Amino acid sequence: MQDYIIKQLPPKQTLETTRVLKKLAKAHRYLAELKGISATIPNESILINTLSMQEAKDSSEIESIITTHDELFKTDIFLDPVKNPAAKEVKNYVRALKKGFALVKSKKIITNNDILEIHQEVKQNNAGFRKIAGTELKNQYTNQIVYTPPQKHEDILTLMKNLESYINDDSLSEVDCLIKMAVVHFQFESIHPFYDGNGRMGRIINVIYLVIKDLLDLPILYLSRYITSNKADYYRLLQQVRDQNLWEPWIIYNLDAVISVSKQTILIINNIKKLMMEYKHAIRSKHPKIYSQDLLNNIFCHPYTKIGFVQDELKVSRITATKYLDTLSKSGFLIENRIGKYKYYINPALVELLSNIPNELNNQISQE
Repeated sequence: MQDYIIKQLPPKQTLETTRVLKKLAKAHRYLAELKGISATIPNESILINTLSMQEAKDSSEIESIITTHDELFKTDIFLDPVKNPAAKEVKNYVRALKKGFALVKSKKIITNNDILEIHQEVKQNNAGFRKIAGTELKNQYTNQIVYTPPQKHEDILTLMKNLESYINDDSLSEVDCLIKMAVVHFQFESIHPFYDGNGRMGRIINVIYLVIKDLLDLPILYLSRYITSNKADYYRLLQQVRDQNLWEPWIIYNLDAVISVSKQTILIINNIKKLMMEYKHAIRSKHPKIYSQDLLNNIFCHPYTKIGFVQDELKVSRITATKYLDTLSKSGFLIENRIGKYKYYINPALVELLSNIPNELNNQISQE
């Protein structure tokens, strides 16, 4: 197998084929619907917090970093008592997602400095772009080398500079943004600029790219679940571009991912909205003296919440925050739990929704 020599962007051949254009229209339709429905949630943190945790878990799982929802949610409230290193690594990914969104949401560009800052959150180090040769990508089952990315630091810098220009300068290529997203993802994974965390970084760049192109207002389209379910195709099609210059199947794969995950996320958001409305009416009916939209937002921003969160977010005393959470716990809206001396409260209905996406959702998606 000959080593693949990465070409600078944009690709020379036509990417907007008839098949791609047909799929593109559908992808944009569902993305627009997702963007619209996300605006109907009263507090953007509800979606950013809950869906970013799901994405972090799924994205890390692709690279065999396995944790449970319970371990992940605990890291959100009590980092020190949770000893699971995988859960902490997934939590780093959540921070990186939020960091990326914060860096690009106003300036609407992604620079290499941004990418380095985001990666620093993913890996909790500042190793930066690779400087030492020796990185090889191997088949995890056979240990056979399947791809050797650029080895020289100067080549990595040159290619990343070109990628930065391609991402931000639309005059370099007039193809649709979703096609560009697929090209950007291929190029980043082929450059493989970091010693570790390249897959997670590539998936973060995907979603924040959609934000800078105004296809989404919030970073809530996470493709990792689709990639996990279609992992063999993901790696096969990546390699087909390198070996045979076959762009169309790779672009179609990415558009299918956008369509599938957009549908799924729309359904999840609708379920969160429905659940919030049920909680709102029930809490307001049973406990009108403590009900507020801010309290409702708190227990849906944090699947596992604690007294400190309620204090800070509602600007109330610790005694009042404790009263609110204990009242909701006694009525069954929350479940009180402990880790040693630490007390926390679980929103069981929300955790169930996030942990076990109902089969009917997948059935609805597959039938459309």
